Order: sequence, then structure tokens, then C-alpha cells
Amino acid sequence: MHADEGTSGATEGADDPRRQFAEECKSARELYPDGPLNQTQLGKLTRTSKSTISRVETCKGPIPPDLPAVLDQVFKTDGKFKRLYEDVVAGSFPSLYRQRMALERTAVVIREWSPTIVPGLFQTADYARFLFKGGAPLAGDHEVAAFTANRLIRQAILDGDAPPDVRVVLCESVLRRRFCPPDIMRRQLSALVEAGERPTVRIQILPLDAPAHLFSDWPVSLLTSPSHTVTVCVESYRTAGIVEEPGDVRTALRTYDELTSDALSARDSARLIVKQMETLS
Repeated sequence: MHADEGTSGATEGADDPRRQFAEECKSARELYPDGPLNQTQLGKLTRTSKSTISRVETCKGPIPPDLPAVLDQVFKTDGKFKRLYEDVVAGSFPSLYRQRMALERTAVVIREWSPTIVPGLFQTADYARFLFKGGAPLAGDHEVAAFTANRLIRQAILDGDAPPDVRVVLCESVLRRRFCPPDIMRRQLSALVEAGERPTVRIQILPLDAPAHLFSDWPVSLLTSPSHTVTVCVESYRTAGIVEEPGDVRTALRTYDELTSDALSARDSARLIVKQMETLS
């Protein structure tokens, strides 16, 4: 998911999340309990500016990625603006990606396999930025910033009140690939180690000499819904496949179990990541 992860412009539909965000912002401002706020006052409360609030309320340009959480604090809206912003971000993706992101946001278990890069749920901003620029070298600063912000907003599910259990298996080559400067890769690997210390996250490394397997060529996610239905998402160039046929899902689950069996333990994986960090200078 590279060039398609920008923030699209607003549409005129009544159900457009971008317009809903704008209308909710204006309504909350005008109905503020201590009296109506003008855009200048709300800009000060949110540590932005009148012009930023004006652009948000008129659907001109992207929503600053840190604004939704601040609006929820100011208006005490219990995550409403954050949820709307997630819908805005999801709406900028092709339909298959939107389906995948919707499944991810409600999943109770996420199993990730990646043969090439750190999965988006655990990417640092700098790593994501270099990844995008490598795939879209002609992209402007705005596109790069939008991609990075959209990639990071997905990570909010890890910090919710009921985060999913996340299981990650990475090919050892992910640690050794150097498409970004050493200091950025070192910080990315450090972020992986920290993520693996969360009680809901387990990260394992599949050694380079592990046997071949069904997922060798592609990144794969297996997303378990609250009703315990598993959906398999397979990504390739500018597209994502959604697999729900029961026999194929069982095969995918069996393959993932084999990967976890062949991979290093979570503790040994963390040691290998730290060892690789020490080689970066």
C-alpha cells in the first residue's frame, strides 16, 4: 500500500466522512458548554490556528493527524473525532484496502507475516517515509506527509482500551534490508523490540534457512473478527486480495502455525533484533 495511501479530497455525499468530521467540529464548537467558540478560540484551545479550523470546517485540505485526539479532549467526545478521522483515512483507499482496514479495526486477533518489510502497524514515521519515497520517487512533500500520517493512524488500535492480540512473524531479511539510513533502521528495530514487550504483541523472526512455505512470496494478514471468523488478506502490487473461503482460510491458518513453529521464540527473536541493531553504525 504505497501511492494509494494519500488523503483524498472531500466529496459532496451526505455520508462522506470528511464532511461529517467538518460538521461535527462546527457543531461542537457552536454548542460548547461554556458558550459558543469562534474559530480563533478553538484554534487556541487545540494549539492550531483559526485558518486551520476554517480549513477543517470547509473541507479544504487534509485534517492534521494530531487534531482529532485534541478535539476529543476539548469537547469531551470520547473518541468520536478520532473514529471519524479513521473513517476519513480509510475512505482515501481503494475499496479492497478499505475492507481490509475495516476488518483490522475490529479484529480481536491479528496475525501478520512479512517477507520483506516491517508491517505498517509497527513502522516508525521515518521508516514509513523512506518506504513510500522508494516506491514513489516523484511524490511531493504533501503526498509523503499524507502517506506517513495515514500509516501511523492505523497504529491507534494498539493503544485502545481493548487492543487486539497481535502475532507477527518476520523473515530475517526484514532486519537486514537497508533501504534507509542506519540510524533510521536502528530506531525502527528498537521500536520493534519495544512493541514486542507489550502483553498483547508477540514478534518472531523466521531464520533465513527456514523451509519454503505457502506465504514465501507475499505479505499476509489473518484477521479474526469478534465472532471468531477469520479473513485472510494477501497484498501484492497496488492491490489486496481478500480470502474468505473456509478451506483456503484453514490452509492459511495451518501455514501460519507452521511459520510460528519454524520461527525463533519471541525472546530469541528480540535478541536477534538487538544484535542486528548493534551492527548498524
